[in-house]
Amino acid sequence: MTSDYVAEAVFFAVIFCWCGFAAIFLLRKRPPKSPIAKRDRLAGLGILLQSLAYFTVWFRPGHYSYFRPLFPMARNAEIALGVLTVGLAVGSVWLVMSAVRTLGKQWAIAARLVEGHRLVTEGPYGWVRNPIYTGMFGMLLATGLAANRWQVLPLAVTVFAIGTVIRVRSEEKLLRDAFGPAFDEYARAVPAVLPGIY
Repeated sequence: MTSDYVAEAVFFAVIFCWCGFAAIFLLRKRPPKSPIAKRDRLAGLGILLQSLAYFTVWFRPGHYSYFRPLFPMARNAEIALGVLTVGLAVGSVWLVMSAVRTLGKQWAIAARLVEGHRLVTEGPYGWVRNPIYTGMFGMLLATGLAANRWQVLPLAVTVFAIGTVIRVRSEEKLLRDAFGPAFDEYARAVPAVLPGIY
């Protein structure tokens, strides 16, 4: 069994990362509004599914517990898993923050293109085409581990994956329509969300 102080430290470190994650979206300086050139409303379904996945790992009526490994392991291994969980959360927040900063005024929750939109391929967009979703997925995994939600994590991952595929396809359809062969070339060279998987 993980000692209480390790379990609590992992849990509250991930909560702290969630505060940073929320701050990226809530406290960032808003650029001047740009006219929207094109929008895809189907991405809203993807947002709903991703939110449902987060709700699945967080919601536990009447009972909360802290980080616990799925099966008994040596104390050093438990601590290593705890450090990995916190590292995943910290790395995810950093990735999202870097991606939002790189996008600048082009970033939005909804799938849309603004007037003068450009194809962003630098920074974290050189590693994956959708680094914000990569970071969001990392936060989902870290939360499931930190909140001891092993039993629902596979369901949450599945729902999140479906939502992410919907959002990626909606957004990338807009980009493909706008940038044609330049986007196709970028998509061939850089994975969508997870290198080697999707």
